[in-house]
Amino acid sequence: MALNEKEILEALSSTRVLTSMITPAVLISACGSLIFSTAARLGRIFDRVNSYKTELEGLIAAKLPYPEERFAYLEQQLQRQRVRARLIQRSLAALYTATGLFVASSLGIAFNVAFGSAATSWIPTAIALLGGLFLFASCAILLYESRHNLAFINRHLDFIDYLSRSSRDRKGDS
Repeated sequence: MALNEKEILEALSSTRVLTSMITPAVLISACGSLIFSTAARLGRIFDRVNSYKTELEGLIAAKLPYPEERFAYLEQQLQRQRVRARLIQRSLAALYTATGLFVASSLGIAFNVAFGSAATSWIPTAIALLGGLFLFASCAILLYESRHNLAFINRHLDFIDYLSRSSRDRKGDS
């Protein structure tokens, strides 16, 4: 059944289009917040890697004590940061995909309300569900990455404790 020009104009001017697009818009906003915080996590990894580079340069110049222990520690921590960066990149890719799918769903809803029929109403819903799966996947990846971050922090605290004890032991031997 074809719509005449008057029906098309009524459908397009209807608030049904805008109200139908609200749910994907909220999910787009949620994805945006997660993208922002996840990108900040990636930035912190970059900062840590830069500080490790500076420490490595100090070790190469023989300016720091306990060089063998520091080299081993840096090697382990750099590997952990590499894994974390890869996980965060995958999470960001999933978040961007989810955002794109939610935008596509919102546009699909608008077109379906304006021009579609009941037979095509499932398409925007399916696109939104796929976006939800990508959003879920991203959250799962970030949860896994946070475990790596905790392991990084614990290892960092252990190494600081080791340096502190070693320094006290050296002073006690003197």
